Amino acid sequence: MRASEMRKGQTVTIDGKLYAIVDYQHVKLGKGGAVYQTKLKSLADGTIQNIRLRAEETIEDAYLDKRTYEYLYSSGSEHILMDTTNYDQITLDDDAFGDGQKYLKPNSQLQVSMYNGKPVIVTLPNTVDLKITDTPPEIKGATATNQNKPATLETGLVVQVPPFIKTGEIIRIDTRTGEYVTRVK
Repeated sequence: MRASEMRKGQTVTIDGKLYAIVDYQHVKLGKGGAVYQTKLKSLADGTIQNIRLRAEETIEDAYLDKRTYEYLYSSGSEHILMDTTNYDQITLDDDAFGDGQKYLKPNSQLQVSMYNGKPVIVTLPNTVDLKITDTPPEIKGATATNQNKPATLETGLVVQVPPFIKTGEIIRIDTRTGEYVTRVK
């Protein structure tokens, strides 16, 4: 594909390496033709690179096979996932999830993007519902706004919650920010 046809979020292969296009900008230089100032994120190690591409240059579009997997369990630093269509199981390490492993609970649905049969991107759902295992009791008469308290969830994650939340309740957490969203009834 030509550089002028690229889009944000698209995956491309440059010099045999897999990248995601984070951002690009069409720039007109003083002399010569216009170029695309492109910001690429390496899917192998997460580094960001800035490169310039002429509009007529060709880059290779990388096709990622996106599949739905179900998280089964963890054993040490290994996490076992099952493909929901053919029931094949794969094992991923902590690095594949980043900090997302603290949102994992059995039977959670995940999106795994594969490139040449190898998992490269694990996408968690935007929100997860988790049970509170420990939080301090509500202080009567504390009416000041934004007085949050820490709550430990079933996965070991600690988040700040409003004072009316009690141990044993289920709350919704945004996996992108790690913040409390609402109480689940």
